[in-house]
Amino acid sequence: MLPAMISVEEARSRILAYFYQIEPETRPLLDALGQTLAEDITATFNIPPLTNTAMDGYAVRAADTTGASEAEPVVLRVTGEVAAGYIYDGEVESGSAVRIMTGAPIPEGADAVVPFEETDETGMQAPHAAGRLNGRVQVFKPAALGANLREAGEDIAAGQRVMDRGTLLGASQLGVIASVGRDRVTVTRRPRVAVLSTGDELLQPGEARRPGKIYDSNLTSLSALITEFGGVPVPLGVARDNVEDLTTKIRQALDTDMVVTSAGVSRGDFDIVKLVLAREGDVDFWTVNMRPGKPLAFGGLRAGSRLVPHIGLPGNPVSSMIAFEIFGRPAIFTMLGRRDWERPRIRATTSDRISMVDGRRFYARCVISRRNGGYDAVLTGSQGSGILSGLARANGLAVVPEGHPDVEAGGEVDVMLLGAPSVGA
Repeated sequence: MLPAMISVEEARSRILAYFYQIEPETRPLLDALGQTLAEDITATFNIPPLTNTAMDGYAVRAADTTGASEAEPVVLRVTGEVAAGYIYDGEVESGSAVRIMTGAPIPEGADAVVPFEETDETGMQAPHAAGRLNGRVQVFKPAALGANLREAGEDIAAGQRVMDRGTLLGASQLGVIASVGRDRVTVTRRPRVAVLSTGDELLQPGEARRPGKIYDSNLTSLSALITEFGGVPVPLGVARDNVEDLTTKIRQALDTDMVVTSAGVSRGDFDIVKLVLAREGDVDFWTVNMRPGKPLAFGGLRAGSRLVPHIGLPGNPVSSMIAFEIFGRPAIFTMLGRRDWERPRIRATTSDRISMVDGRRFYARCVISRRNGGYDAVLTGSQGSGILSGLARANGLAVVPEGHPDVEAGGEVDVMLLGAPSVGA
């Protein structure tokens, strides 16, 4: 017998009690994109390592350019040239200048850089001779002390912790780690999540259509969500409605970090899924106080001395995806060592009436747009749990609490954002 409905929060809490951060692994830097850092990163040297120039120009002593103007330019001797990656062998003495390229270390004695465009460099035809008038350059503007210099350690100082354990690694984070000379990094391993659909009525995409059959979308959509959330899907295909096939497929999944099945957990379903799951592990069959996604099975499947967490989702495609959003996303994030699984939330004005059919918490698919300084929510049409095309159009879920009356058009609703709001007229 199924227990009474429990709240979304209680269901999530009971699920997350099974999960913990999984072990780390060391990976090449680019392969770690999207993973969670499992170590602190500390710099062993300054970045930049030496004071350098922020632009092409002339390294000078600022005091030597005092009073420079186009009418009365200051003329300095050009004693050499230095490019990025090289050290100038010499010193900028009073009355002299060194031609310098962006990123090159500042020569000894210089304390400012005059850009080419503030000298007679502009318009010269021969780059190797540009800016030199018989070994001299005219400066048309005075340079402030420190002008156009990037100080040593300006970005990162030696000994500084530049990234903390638990940081999600995006492109800029990987760039910072590369800048301190690291080519590998220790990250939390991506969890492997087995995905299994059940049902005699299911065809795999690509198979020929047959009477009475439908194509399975859950294996594809759930695998995509697992990837989006940071896991590695392990698709196991479709288990038929018999004990032997389902048992075989379930046992194939026991080397993963989590097992996700769809269908077979509703009150009216055949008992094969429930029988096998109960026989292979410890399972509570819940009904969660939410729509869509009321039927949900959760527990652990025995794999030797350990239990592999299992989430049994409804078979309807929308119910399956929304339930996995609510419960599977936090589980994967927890295994990744992340606590930021909550989606952004906003308040929006609904353009449609939202009917509360049975008092359960309702996740209504909607399109959110910015308008007149606020947000509008427009339902995607029929909210039936088999209307997957509506979820594909949605960038938000309007969340109406349990026991709330119908929300009339023009009312305000809390919205969980699945994507960026569009810009309205």
